[in-house]
Amino acid sequence: MSHVTEDLMKASELLEGDVVRMLLQQHAGIRQLCATVENTSGPAKRQAFDDLRALLAVHETAEEIVVHPVASVHGGEALTKALNADEKEATEMLARLEELGVDSSEFDETFPIFKIAIEQHADEEEQVEFPLLITTLDETARHTMGKRLAAAELVAPTHAHPGAAGSAPKQLATMPFHSIVDRVKDALSSS
Repeated sequence: MSHVTEDLMKASELLEGDVVRMLLQQHAGIRQLCATVENTSGPAKRQAFDDLRALLAVHETAEEIVVHPVASVHGGEALTKALNADEKEATEMLARLEELGVDSSEFDETFPIFKIAIEQHADEEEQVEFPLLITTLDETARHTMGKRLAAAELVAPTHAHPGAAGSAPKQLATMPFHSIVDRVKDALSSS
């Protein structure tokens, strides 16, 4: 069974709006987009990477602001520090890949390393952080977190910003500016 299928099956066992369900669905989407980037070329590859970049930027920002602080409070402080460090490293790699462009041979050499880092990060969240949330929070609390996650995603930046990655306070301080710049940049590149 593929990771994507496994993520979606686990997600379907949780109520709609549950933060863990939402994150599992996003992990499935991230894994699917990684596979598309690896297995396509030209405009399809560029579109898949743009979609992956935006999903990862929004996903990681929202996790750092909503999910990791709650996990930290419930006994996962060391885990949270490790996850934030992973996210900072992945954000730096993502920014580098964006800079290189999908047509670069260096992109093709670097992307598999990036994909492994993303997969390992997602696995760690799924094996440690998500079970922590499920065992320490009731469905109502996880649903409330799901609403907060969705709200954070609406205003999160859509491009990698390594200077703010790995730190919820930095994310919160710079998010409005980065989000506006990114969304204007996205609108201009799609017109």
